[in-house]
Amino acid sequence: MITVSKTDHDIKDVGLADEGRRRTEWAERSMPVLRQLAERFARERPLAGKRLAACLHVTTETANLMVALQAGGADVALCASNPLSTQDDVAAHLVRDHGIKVFAIKGEDHTTYYEHIRAALAHRPDITMDDGADLVGALHMIALNRLDDLAPPVRQWVEKLSAAERKALVAGVAGSTEETTTGVIRLKAMAKDGVLQFPVIAVNDSDTKHLFDNRYGTGQSTLDGVIRATNMLIAGSTVVVAGYGWCGRGFALRARGAGANVLVTEIDPMKALEAQMDGYRVVPMAEAARVGDLFVTLTGNVEVVRVEHMRMMKDGAMLANSGHFNVEIDLDGLKKVARGPVAVRDFVEEWQLDGKKIFVLADGRLINLAAAEGHPASVMDMSFANQALAAEHVVRHAKALSKDVHRIPADLDKEIARLKLQAMGVAIDTLTPAQKKYLASWDLGT
Repeated sequence: MITVSKTDHDIKDVGLADEGRRRTEWAERSMPVLRQLAERFARERPLAGKRLAACLHVTTETANLMVALQAGGADVALCASNPLSTQDDVAAHLVRDHGIKVFAIKGEDHTTYYEHIRAALAHRPDITMDDGADLVGALHMIALNRLDDLAPPVRQWVEKLSAAERKALVAGVAGSTEETTTGVIRLKAMAKDGVLQFPVIAVNDSDTKHLFDNRYGTGQSTLDGVIRATNMLIAGSTVVVAGYGWCGRGFALRARGAGANVLVTEIDPMKALEAQMDGYRVVPMAEAARVGDLFVTLTGNVEVVRVEHMRMMKDGAMLANSGHFNVEIDLDGLKKVARGPVAVRDFVEEWQLDGKKIFVLADGRLINLAAAEGHPASVMDMSFANQALAAEHVVRHAKALSKDVHRIPADLDKEIARLKLQAMGVAIDTLTPAQKKYLASWDLGT
């Protein structure tokens, strides 16, 4: 057990640490790739002397990533990237057993959430690690002197810093990593506008991340969250999937596998065509609204389900979100025209609209993390191997990386896949010399 000052953490109850340790160790059994990286990090210490601030979902899988980064020599501070995603026992375990600075409490209010963001920034990181670009976003508001755009707890702290201290805070960041589609979209917009202050590794763009985490992880954990929150029977129900990116197609696959009639809504003709040829019925939201029993948004955009759609829904329709932010369901619009909310179950609120009942799950936040445990450890093994290698890549190549959004090098991406296959006991073929020659040649025809 490590003794830490109360100023080094803000968690619910350190007494929960034993349960958090047990669950974190259970998750570690399914994370062999990250385990191998942690062992190498402990030998080589590639992050020695570096301060790292992470804004991620505080789960058992994240705990194993934090321990690996600490093994690599990093001084780690962790805050939550969603008010409802923290597992309080895991936070306690990291504080008590590893001395990691954790600022996260499940169900924290808006002010506390941003106070925890402030605490992570006050760590004065050399590297940031984001899941939704909250840390990077705040740093850039500071760099651009847009203090009015900061949440009050962060703004009040920054206003006490001198101009030199603000400059040093941003300039001290060698680089960042980003976990999510939503965050990468925001960062690429910043790069396009020429305001990005340091290089960012888009972990989400790695094949070993989005092809597996987004599709299989989100697919399974979203269905798990919906079932835990509602205990609804999926078989025979009509499930509307808003968005057919990798997350949407993963959830659509799992819902169909559970017996649902799946409808897909899209704005991208290519993705809509793909969904249609995958065997789903593709319709506009206005049409889907009339028949859906369960609506799940997975787009990364705002106001996907609006009041105009809710008015068309049948009595008892349920709305859930598995996109990063709670903006995909127009809850502000719903509050203006409906009566409620009334809590009817954990993570289920009832609204009365035009004589009908509409149920919103987890306040429109990530249903898979609010009502369930997030992605299975086995798939997060690859995602967090990407994060660990991205942090190492930033340290080694920061001076050579431009102020842009970068992918993890393809050889590292493939190495993660190779290690995962090895851990699963799966062997694959290798190219013969003749095959290598053929692929490298232009003069070998039929």
